[in-house]
Amino acid sequence: MNEHSNIVPLRQPDEIDDPLTNILRSGARQLLAQAVEMEAEAFLAAMKGLKRPDGRDRLVRHGHGPVRTIQTGIGAVEVARVKIRDRAVTSDGERIRFTSAILPLWARRTKSLDALLPVLYLRGISTGDFQEALAALLGKDAPNLSPGWFSRLTTEWQLEYERWQKRDLSARRYVYVWADGVFLQARMEDHSECMLVLIGATPEGKKELIGFQVGVRESTQSWHELLVEAKTRGLKIAPEIAVGDGALGFWKALDEVFPATRHQRCWVHKTANILNKVAVSVQASMKKDLREVYLASNRASAEVAIDVFAEKYGAKYDKAVECLTKDRDAMLAFYEFPAEHWDHLRTTNPIESVFATVRHRTVRTKGSLSSTTAKLMVFKLLCAASKTWRRLKGTNQLPKVSAGVRFENGIEVIQVPENHAA
Repeated sequence: MNEHSNIVPLRQPDEIDDPLTNILRSGARQLLAQAVEMEAEAFLAAMKGLKRPDGRDRLVRHGHGPVRTIQTGIGAVEVARVKIRDRAVTSDGERIRFTSAILPLWARRTKSLDALLPVLYLRGISTGDFQEALAALLGKDAPNLSPGWFSRLTTEWQLEYERWQKRDLSARRYVYVWADGVFLQARMEDHSECMLVLIGATPEGKKELIGFQVGVRESTQSWHELLVEAKTRGLKIAPEIAVGDGALGFWKALDEVFPATRHQRCWVHKTANILNKVAVSVQASMKKDLREVYLASNRASAEVAIDVFAEKYGAKYDKAVECLTKDRDAMLAFYEFPAEHWDHLRTTNPIESVFATVRHRTVRTKGSLSSTTAKLMVFKLLCAASKTWRRLKGTNQLPKVSAGVRFENGIEVIQVPENHAA
């Protein structure tokens, strides 16, 4: 006898009916399985020449490992690792082992997911909230995202940071460098720690992270240690120009370590410093006049724009005028380099964009971010951000000062020796 029920099962609050995501996950599962199979077959084909004494293949397939779940950007995907057996043992007892590059032995997450977590943490999500925050993306179970796992992950980042700090720079040259620092009040300590960052541009136009460390403050000694460290690891050729804010510690250290490097002050920082010295009602007009200086078509026009600025505001806002004119040469140094690079040399924006995230996290957590975790987070963010930094514009990346060529207002000028025949 059939029993009839009027009870209708209802959808649970945490369940999401998303057919598109289900299709994507199913397709990803099939593609991953195919890729793992193809990788194993390619390995066997490369080892086809290895034979046993009886003529049979030494390496053969040996089924699959247990099915495991990999966390990806579209949720959990199940896959099984291909196993390959070595049927011959050498005299020293060694066997040939197959290790998948696509599916490492202990992998539980994709690298892109690991790169996402520092961003989430610095955006204000605590380690204990990862499970809830990522449930909509990875599924409600979201295994392997516990606070303990995050602690293990930071340990891995620490080892990665230490390896990066020891890398060799002898084969590198950086034409331009950008320097900046940010203060963090970690765990409401009595003193503020400053994160110092140094970015460089190669002659090919690629921007790279050169140095990164934490100092007690943005002092000459802290910057000196960072620059000397880069020099001792092989960075022998001085950059053509360095871009930074008004922190005197960096400029003093730069003159001690790389005295030939030109100084270029960041226009974003300088503009903010100038506007802080005037009333709010004047700031919009003054900001527009400052743009006439650093967006001028050549240095001569920029010099004229500074004189006009001083005449216009000198009588009433003398402190703002002095803030600009006292650093006139350092503010206009970028005009002596290729015009294609002026946009890059006027500001330390690549560093500031990452530090804005760190400041946001510090405010949200009211100082609960430890200095060690903050350092590793910023390091990971800088490494991720470096992949998106804009390359230098144009093809003329290296100022040819030593080759008898110089730049005037961004235009290449050939220097002819005086005794050269006409």
